[in-house]
Amino acid sequence: MRKILHLDLDAFYCAVEELRDPALRGQPFAVGGKPEERGVVASCSYAARRVGVRSAMPMARALRLCPTLLIISGRHKVYSQVSQKVMERVHALTPLVEQISIDEAFLDVSDLPDSGEAIARRLQQQIREELGLPCSLGVATNKLVAKIASDVGKAASRSGSYPNAVQVVPPGHEAEFLAPLPVMALWGVGPKTAMRLEALDVKTIGDLARHSEADLARRFGKIGPELARHARGLDDRPLVTNRETKSISREITFVRDVRDGAQLQRTLRAMSAEVGHRLRHEGLSGTTVKLKIRWPDFTTPTRQTTLSQPTDSDDEIYSAALKLFEQIWQSGQLVRLIGVGMSGLGPRSRQLSLWESGSDKTRRLQAVVDKLRERFGDEAVKRGSELESMDE
Repeated sequence: MRKILHLDLDAFYCAVEELRDPALRGQPFAVGGKPEERGVVASCSYAARRVGVRSAMPMARALRLCPTLLIISGRHKVYSQVSQKVMERVHALTPLVEQISIDEAFLDVSDLPDSGEAIARRLQQQIREELGLPCSLGVATNKLVAKIASDVGKAASRSGSYPNAVQVVPPGHEAEFLAPLPVMALWGVGPKTAMRLEALDVKTIGDLARHSEADLARRFGKIGPELARHARGLDDRPLVTNRETKSISREITFVRDVRDGAQLQRTLRAMSAEVGHRLRHEGLSGTTVKLKIRWPDFTTPTRQTTLSQPTDSDDEIYSAALKLFEQIWQSGQLVRLIGVGMSGLGPRSRQLSLWESGSDKTRRLQAVVDKLRERFGDEAVKRGSELESMDE
């Protein structure tokens, strides 16, 4: 019988900010972008949540709900460093760890002698005492139920502050635990699937569990049997301890819609450089360049092109992205968001392209630029063409 924990750092960004400034404790505040810059809420304190503020909400709307809301710009490098300290303690407990985000991870502690609950409470106490961070954990026999358990434990907290919950689902009680929950609590059930299920009078996971695999397969195709198994609390997926990077991308939402072609091209070049830097930092190269644009009405066309050979060159990424941009954008057209990405990733080859094999000077220059950016930040080095915008 497996013992799986789901660890969730409660309002992680906010908890880190409170360590820096204890005066924030108990105050309604949000980490995210400024409302005048179309910022969104990345995380918000529990005092802000009590008046309806939520993550991913436009900051302007959050301020309407809570006029006294304090807005704090994110410090993502600091959050990553703190997250790493948490994960170091998690890995010291077991090597079977699947980190799914900066503030979430699954642990397989089946080989440890103590009960899952005892291990969870000990880890929770360690993270609180050594790092000053609150966290909640779900304990179950599989990933699906452990994740839902931590969500249920947090939602049941009535403290008005960080939940610090530990929710245990004993072996054999998975279906009983899930039955009263809304069907959208299940992985894989989004709004469209939920609407189709509601037409069958399926509103809770227990309602879903009363349908056979064959019936659900007939109605929902290949996801039907999975829905049936999950509704009964069955999930035999192992932890994925190593995740391959599938794509690398960078995008920006402008403070005000932009129609200046030169500015858009400078932005494309800067983002291509960031994508290239990330590729080289991770020892990767890619074959497919993707461009994403959003118009003021939120229509979001995308284009992509596959290169003849893998690359990690800023210039080659930009050249491909620029061609895609010229296919989509018409002169004077307003742009709300623009993004560049690279997929088709694999280990970096020593003979990547003409850029890599044909120009030692360019390659050495790029290596120096990478070192400067890693030491002083992405803004430390700019092309002359980028500097033109500073004189405007």
